[in-house]
Amino acid sequence: MEHPDKVGKEATVDVHFTDLPDALIACKVAEDVFGDPLVKASFEALFRSFDSDVTFQFFRSFRRVQIRFSDALLAAQVRARLHKSEFNGKEMRLYFAQVQDATPVINYDLLCAISKLGPGEKYELHTGTPTTPSVVVHVCESEQDGSGAEDDKRGQRVRPKIVQTRRPDYAPPLH
Repeated sequence: MEHPDKVGKEATVDVHFTDLPDALIACKVAEDVFGDPLVKASFEALFRSFDSDVTFQFFRSFRRVQIRFSDALLAAQVRARLHKSEFNGKEMRLYFAQVQDATPVINYDLLCAISKLGPGEKYELHTGTPTTPSVVVHVCESEQDGSGAEDDKRGQRVRPKIVQTRRPDYAPPLH
């Protein structure tokens, strides 16, 4: 016998799609999509059947297509319906496009410190630890041509040798 409070009531779930991306990435897209206008139109029509306002960005060298929908709910529905489906003889894989931060991060303290450096000075960006190296910026001493090259005894330019940074010793953690 059912509990009297649950008779005639259904459980509902309130789902918010505002945090999901409104774009999908189609991976391993058939080459014909990029070269044959009819196949490309057919590919676009497949997604336009879900959303007439969909837009496409084709990345031929990666064999990927970014498909942007008018809202995240449509993107989720299309992924559920078409992920691992076949298009033009190839299995199509659809993934949600990662939302990238559009604003670049600028470290003004770092830029200020570097701008104050003179030739031959250095600035430590990151202090090393037992398992990571330190990161240091060195300003070139030669201001003439910016190459760091100097004249040898015959008056010819000699490029300085690039010394490879030694990899820090690594001790695997003990478990």
